[in-house]
Amino acid sequence: MANKTYKTGEKAQESGTYKVDSLVNENSSKQENTEVKMEEGEQFPPSPSSNEAANWVKVS
Repeated sequence: MANKTYKTGEKAQESGTYKVDSLVNENSSKQENTEVKMEEGEQFPPSPSSNEAANWVKVS
């Protein structure tokens, strides 16, 4: 089963470490490799490296 993707502004359904899977605006060619620790109910931020809306996936 594939990991659920969360967009910037959505709330985390469970605590854990999440990473940027891709930017919402696919025009960016930057390689994102940023991880953040989230607590359940926290809102996903923009990508820390580009400050653009991002799609996040849980890694641990």
